[in-house]
Amino acid sequence: MVKTYLNYIDGEWVSASTNEVEPSINPAKKYEIVGYVQKSSKKDLDKAVAAAKKAKQQWRKLSGPARGEYLFKIANAMERRIDEIAETMTREMGKTFPEAKGETARGIAILRYYAGEGMRKVGDVIPSTDSEGLMFTTRVPLGVVGVITPWNFPVAIPIWKMAPALVFGNTVVFKPAQETAVTAAKVVECMDEAGLPSGVVNMVTGSGSVIGQGIVDHPDINGITFTGSNQVGKQIGQGALARGAKYQLEMGGKNPVIVLEDADLDLAVDATISGGLRSTGQKCTATSRVFVQSTVYDQFKENLLAKVKQIKVGDSMDPETWMGPLASEKQLQTVLSYIRKGIEEGATLLYGGRRLEERELKNGFFVEPTVFENVSPKMTIAQEEIFGPVLALIKVDTLEEALILANDVQYGLSASIFTKDIGSMLSFINEIEAGLVRINAESAGVELQAPFGGMKQSSSHSREQGQAAIEFFTAIKTVFVKA
Repeated sequence: MVKTYLNYIDGEWVSASTNEVEPSINPAKKYEIVGYVQKSSKKDLDKAVAAAKKAKQQWRKLSGPARGEYLFKIANAMERRIDEIAETMTREMGKTFPEAKGETARGIAILRYYAGEGMRKVGDVIPSTDSEGLMFTTRVPLGVVGVITPWNFPVAIPIWKMAPALVFGNTVVFKPAQETAVTAAKVVECMDEAGLPSGVVNMVTGSGSVIGQGIVDHPDINGITFTGSNQVGKQIGQGALARGAKYQLEMGGKNPVIVLEDADLDLAVDATISGGLRSTGQKCTATSRVFVQSTVYDQFKENLLAKVKQIKVGDSMDPETWMGPLASEKQLQTVLSYIRKGIEEGATLLYGGRRLEERELKNGFFVEPTVFENVSPKMTIAQEEIFGPVLALIKVDTLEEALILANDVQYGLSASIFTKDIGSMLSFINEIEAGLVRINAESAGVELQAPFGGMKQSSSHSREQGQAAIEFFTAIKTVFVKA
């Protein structure tokens, strides 16, 4: 029997007031229902916000180390259930099981990292012009934080938002993507198992137009952290600004790789494939545009195509599968529409581009890994985020040309270069317009202890993860004391 997953409000698992649920399906086997999730109303959100508001005073009174202890307990609970959570993620959004298990392990590591952050300083002593005064800063939590997360990293992204929010003294109302709400429920079950006080974390599932917009508009939500599309992110930012709530947006990317003539081509090919095609290209940091110096272009293309043709596409629970399905029918149709647009605008399709429907693949949302060349910089596939396994090869003569073209998009999330020349590395570091810059490594690598975020239209210019997270989840209070 397929399980129905409930909302988590004020420490209790409860049905939505609508009495409506919707299925979460396996994108590799669209006839398979992973679970039913609540289709909630604003009434349910109001209850969750009220619970978070009620809990915030006692939660913020705990010391940082005491709050950190709860995060350690959550991490331990997740570690005990790592295979279960990873399998749920694989079945619900299509990421291969090894990738899903790696993501879950990363979530556990993030929890332990931020548990330790509870022991760090939260202010500084500042010299006062008054010799008899003491002046210092401390940090205080925002209060209630709304967490709105996407389907592509259903464990890591919610945790890298919730863990710092919690350790710095905030309470949380969590709206996961409906497509991966079963995976989210498994994570929240671990929070419940860890004995987190009632109301400190609340989860409400439902549509973005109802629950997401409700979080943006709610007067008792003090901060909103969002990862997702640019269109939705801008709406959230405008709504939060209108009522004076703090907001943090991480959005799209059109991430370039530059391959120079002195590069290790085998390394560059492997990193381009891994960065662009793992997770079926469904990462905001995925490689999308590949700028290759003309002197090595043909060799790079030959090596790349040889390896792309060997990729096994299939059910993500199959240990031999390298690339699974796209996450949904909607995502599949979006990717196929971009592939058609590339062909219509004159790009050359070197490989792939088809929906895969042979044998068991016909029951899922599978597409071939796809490679284009003769892509002009102004083509749609060179400008817009596809969020699928599509690579655009672009020939360049010089590093300077590559940098100009790489920067000629609205996004600025991640970028990488392959070269042995230190001068080229430094030029790239200084001139590329991206928040995450990687040298001789794929564009999609993000480490939990380092700040993460984009430039231009990729973010609201704040940073997540690492010690930078304290900047969003707290406010500075300046204190002057005179006896």
